[in-house]
Formats: sequence, structure tokens, C-alpha cells
Amino acid sequence: MRAVVTRVLSASVEIEGSIYSSIGSGLLVLVGSEEGDTVTDYHYICDKVTNLRIFHDDEGKMNRSIREVGGEIMIVSQFTLLGDARKGRRPSFIRSGDPAEAKGRYEEFLKEFEKEGIPFRTGVFQAEMKVASVNDGPVTILLDSRKVF
Repeated sequence: MRAVVTRVLSASVEIEGSIYSSIGSGLLVLVGSEEGDTVTDYHYICDKVTNLRIFHDDEGKMNRSIREVGGEIMIVSQFTLLGDARKGRRPSFIRSGDPAEAKGRYEEFLKEFEKEGIPFRTGVFQAEMKVASVNDGPVTILLDSRKVF
């Protein structure tokens, strides 16, 4: 599982010309699940997202987590995070696997946040979405549950 975590002042998801969901200050999490991901992968990413110390403390140092600052989280499925562009010019998305299975993995991932009691908003799996954000910092962190990077 891969995730791009961005600290934001605001973020929103628009579907078919209407705002589907939005958040204020917090984290925008773009997430891609690949074949073979399990609850261990979901837990790893959830734990990292909820405990990353990327918010400023009283001294201006990045030392506080989303839990500590009480910010909001938006989680959006993005299979293109698994795109492999090492060969040729057209990325391969074969690692993301069957869309029905990927949807199940995404839903299982969201359950990890529910278990943690972390409120979040989402986009819609496989929908054509317009995701807007106002980056804060900017601060953007890449996560991979298989620790590829």
C-alpha cells in the first residue's frame, strides 16, 4: 500500500460538478492498494498517518501529530500511485489488480481509521473526482507499507 500524505489548510473532492466532501486544516491522504495487501499494510499506513509529527508545536517545530492538533483527514483512493513507469512511456497499473478486489482493500483500510476512532472524509472509489487542496508548508510525505522507500 502506498500513500501520499499532504498537510493542508483545506481540501475538497468534487464529483460531477458538486462538492462531495471537504475538510479544513489537516491531512489529505491519497492512497493506492496493491494486490497482496493485508490488514498489516492497512494498519501500518493508518498508524503512520495518524502519528506523523508534521504539525508545528508552540516553538514552530514539526513535532505534533494530527491526533494532537485535532485536524481533519480526507482519504482518497488513487490507484495511479502504483503506476510503474520504469519501462516505456505508458505506466503499467497491473500491481493495483482487479478493481473489485481493490475496492475491498480500500474499504478494509478505511476500517482501520474507524477502529482508531479517527474521523475522516473520503472520495468515491473509482469515481472521476476533482481533488483540490491548499497545501500547508508545503509538507508532503510518501509512505509505502512494503518500505520500498
